[in-house]
Amino acid sequence: MTKLLLKSALIISAAAIISGCNPVLRTHGYIPVEDNKPQAVNPDTDTKSSVLARLGNPSVKSTFEEELDDDTWFYINSVRQRYAYLRPKIEERTITAITFNQDGQVTKVAEYGIEDGRYVNYVDRKTPTRGRELSVLEQIFGTIGRIPTDRIGGNQQNVPGGSGGPGGGR
Repeated sequence: MTKLLLKSALIISAAAIISGCNPVLRTHGYIPVEDNKPQAVNPDTDTKSSVLARLGNPSVKSTFEEELDDDTWFYINSVRQRYAYLRPKIEERTITAITFNQDGQVTKVAEYGIEDGRYVNYVDRKTPTRGRELSVLEQIFGTIGRIPTDRIGGNQQNVPGGSGGPGGGR
């Protein structure tokens, strides 16, 4: 009987360990439907209204519309794979950029994949603040001794929550 319990416990624990190694796939962003893929937009016939009706709102719109005289909508889709406790890894990314002219006519449709991405190094500088830096103890005990003494005891006749006048509250 104990051998059977030991085998069962071993099989259950092995199954639990193996199931933790299965990746979890998650799709983020714009999820295209088979008939309405952003890549199917035709620069000759489509306009902003037809793209909006077919695909819906874009994931991102361009920021510098006035300076470039063009308006670009981006439809972004990514698939992330995650193993148990590890950081997720992007398996697939598709960015479709649809550019419109000032009249709202599609002028260009471009598709970018994960291989077109570039790493950007962020600057890790910090902006200094004025004043001195306080230690943890100074932050905790820093207000001791800073309480105004005119509000403690003594004359509290005209202070909210005070005694209210001579003889009141005694």
